[in-house]
Amino acid sequence: MKTQPATPVASAPSGGVMNWHDLDWATIQQAVRKTQLKIAQATQEGNWRRVKRLQRMLTYSFYGRCLAVRRVTENRGRKTPGVDGETWGSPQAKLRAVGSLSKQRDYRPKPLRRVWIPKPGKHERRPLGIPTMLDRAMQALHLQALEPVIESTSDPKSYGFRPDRSTADAMVELFHLLSPQTAPVWILEGDIKGFFDNINHDWLCRNVPMDTKVLRKWLKAGVIDRRQLMATEAGTPQGGIISPCLANATLNGLETQLKRHLAKKLGIKKAEKTKVQCVRYADDFVILAASKELLEEEVKPWVLTRQSNTPNHAA
Repeated sequence: MKTQPATPVASAPSGGVMNWHDLDWATIQQAVRKTQLKIAQATQEGNWRRVKRLQRMLTYSFYGRCLAVRRVTENRGRKTPGVDGETWGSPQAKLRAVGSLSKQRDYRPKPLRRVWIPKPGKHERRPLGIPTMLDRAMQALHLQALEPVIESTSDPKSYGFRPDRSTADAMVELFHLLSPQTAPVWILEGDIKGFFDNINHDWLCRNVPMDTKVLRKWLKAGVIDRRQLMATEAGTPQGGIISPCLANATLNGLETQLKRHLAKKLGIKKAEKTKVQCVRYADDFVILAASKELLEEEVKPWVLTRQSNTPNHAA
């Protein structure tokens, strides 16, 4: 297959943009999408040098920066400020933000503003980290370059926090797996406790294919809770635009590793008869198998061992 040379996504118009609303969003989205498709193709080909080059081109491009600012100024949290109290309500503020995103070498994220929100149907509360508008936009910008890589390498039966996938799709997958007469009849349901709060930073920086310097700056930005600044030594905060993608990058490969373990333990032919399948939605998962004994004696111990040694606990 012949590889086409990388072409710039777009640079700022030489005459300048006088009005945010004058931007041609259809052209912008089409250009960014085209580059994302090239990133996905390079990922599938294992051409990581080209992936890195295309990612850098996208994150510095005028169109990429515009789309990132548009995303954070049109989503539900657009009126919720971070620690600096800023929101970008005016067209002028949005255009200034596009310019600010080009200064990545000098970029320094601010600490997150922590708020506590009720868990659905429970009396408990969970922490939410609110980045500043600039930090949200920078995450959205780099997410545009990272997501094509993660999507190209994600588990086929992973449904949480992925484009065009939902809980309904996960339910349909389970229905198809459990409907045949020869389907596995035993189910192990689980989740990784405190997953988002404990993902190991060093592992992320070594394994996530994006600008490592920017990633580490986000992870170490700290959090302000009740006017106190606290260091962030582990975890990726729930509230960051890029956090779900980082979580999926961490958990990808669960089913493949489990089947590899069973093949090694039981032998390839016997392992194939176990009918093991894994459906995952973020850090919640369901593992199907042909027998209760297999789940209790082989699968559950493996899951518990992996949970204590996964990137959210050890480097």
